[in-house]
Amino acid sequence: QVQLVESGGGLVQAGDSLRLSCAVSGGNSSLYTMGWFRRAPGKERAFVATTSWIDRRVDRSTKYADSVKGRFTISRDSALNTVYLDMSSLKPDDTAVYYCAAGRLGWDREHQYNFWGQGTQVTVSS
Repeated sequence: QVQLVESGGGLVQAGDSLRLSCAVSGGNSSLYTMGWFRRAPGKERAFVATTSWIDRRVDRSTKYADSVKGRFTISRDSALNTVYLDMSSLKPDDTAVYYCAAGRLGWDREHQYNFWGQGTQVTVSS
């Protein structure tokens, strides 16, 4: 079975950068749409970013929530079977538990993903 393990979260200051990693086992991440979601305190889990190999056109291979466009980048390392979320210019509003997800056919909706990691905490201080 597919297993996802997030890592890289921590406490940072506003304006800092951070890289989150999602290690995939039990399956080839290149065959899945991979996504990042987050749950901020007192809020519902929300879409952050996704990357897909189904359509390699630039405007379809990745998608970002408006709140993170220009600041976050999602990428893959097929050799390590790992997906990354590079975050820059972090804001206190980015504070949340970040979840990695995988789906055979997914995009920006939570129900489109079949496998989920346990989450990693990111806290951004002002």
